[in-house]
Amino acid sequence: MGDLFGHDWSSFPRLYAGHLGLSLSAIVVGLLISLPLGVLAARSAALARFALGSASIVQTIPGLALLALMVPLLGGRIGFWPAFVALTLYSVLPLLRNTIVGLRGVDPDVREAALAVGMTERQRLFQVDLPLAAPVIIAGLRTAAVWTVGAATLATPVGAESLGGLIFQGLQTRNWASVIAGCLGSAVLALGLDQLIALFEIGYQRQARRYVLAGLLGLAVLCLPVAGLFQGTPTSAAAAGTAGLPLAGRTVVLGAKTFTEQYVLADAMRRVLERAGARVEIKQDLGSNVAFDALLHNDVDLYVDYTGTVWTTIMHRDDVVPRDRMLGEIGTWLAANGGATEVAALGFENAYAFATSRATASRLGLRSIADLAGKSATLASDPEFLGRPDWVRTRDAYGLGSLQTRQMDSTFMYDAVATGSVDVITAYTTDGRIDAFDLILLTDEKSALPPYDAFVLASPKASKDAVLIAIIRDLASGIDNATMRHANAMVDLERRPVAEAGAWLFEHIKPPPT
Repeated sequence: MGDLFGHDWSSFPRLYAGHLGLSLSAIVVGLLISLPLGVLAARSAALARFALGSASIVQTIPGLALLALMVPLLGGRIGFWPAFVALTLYSVLPLLRNTIVGLRGVDPDVREAALAVGMTERQRLFQVDLPLAAPVIIAGLRTAAVWTVGAATLATPVGAESLGGLIFQGLQTRNWASVIAGCLGSAVLALGLDQLIALFEIGYQRQARRYVLAGLLGLAVLCLPVAGLFQGTPTSAAAAGTAGLPLAGRTVVLGAKTFTEQYVLADAMRRVLERAGARVEIKQDLGSNVAFDALLHNDVDLYVDYTGTVWTTIMHRDDVVPRDRMLGEIGTWLAANGGATEVAALGFENAYAFATSRATASRLGLRSIADLAGKSATLASDPEFLGRPDWVRTRDAYGLGSLQTRQMDSTFMYDAVATGSVDVITAYTTDGRIDAFDLILLTDEKSALPPYDAFVLASPKASKDAVLIAIIRDLASGIDNATMRHANAMVDLERRPVAEAGAWLFEHIKPPPT
């Protein structure tokens, strides 16, 4: 099963459990917010307009953007909390709207009759208004459940556990079975919750216990995959096997960004740390800024970044300096801005490079980036690069204002340039698809693009762990460009699981880990 999904099958229960817990908690809290607010808003047109307007504005924000916004708003924290807050806000609109509509739809004569027979306002609310409005409110709850479960797949880039982990990694590594598994798991969960709510509603309306029992049975079935969490839990014997190792009893959290190389590096580093006795967790599919913020807040202990990324995206430098000077200035800046540490340069560079097919190079006369000046060509790039100073500097240095830019996931860029759908892409120099698609790299004669040497960053907390830092420093200069390119190609071209590529890279780190 691990081969089918591109990684260890044992991760599915963990991702499913995270998705289920995140979704249910957001729905419950959304209901606790929306129900009393809806009761008040049903009596006040002004409050209703304000509350519904605010909820509608939240709903217009794309789910991924809302999740990403929660990270800085919560002080740079990643994981459950930013995802929980965003999904709770997302669930409010259908719950709030249906509560207001349901309560306003109660027959005024019935409400007057309730008071006439001596009911208090409170009694009328709980014994007349809410029971009569319940079908409409529950319809909103069912809508909120489906929306929330679907949106929870987007929680992976902010470090939360969800089935989105299968989808994001599957898209990046072109493992469509993993994508389908994530989508199906989310769909089954959404539809299952929808039907469970319907069963409980029928049981309430008909006062029929069998529907409630059926709903409880269905809930147990939905929770069944979580039982897999208890399989493979380390036994005391297994734990004893790590006794005496340098990192025995410690948990280390690794971060990884959202492309193949990062997945492979994280897996290889996991093996290095586990050999030293550590228990390792991996938070992957993180954006550059999200990963760095998580590091500063000790939510992630270690992750691999690139000098050019930190220089431009984190430090906001728009100049280019020599490679050795850049790494030194980054280390100084890190020490003065949060206490993170540059631990080890891994020995390879994964830089941006402008790449094109041989046919396009011949047609447009391309050998260097300068040859693109004044040409009506299409440049495809990952969204992050086009928002960086790297692109602005390169565009201005070479006069590339005539280029049409297109944002594209890195998974599809190489096929697009090879088939002529776009003329040029910003390729990654350690990507095995450059050789596989016989692409030409255009020379950067003006050195507009900075170096992108891979190096390991440690959080302020991890930086104080001398044993952990010593183990990671042993990786310095242990991976060259050819080795990294081969490991990437195992996933991107040979369609082998990330875990297999990570194991191969682990065995080929020089000198071998001890």
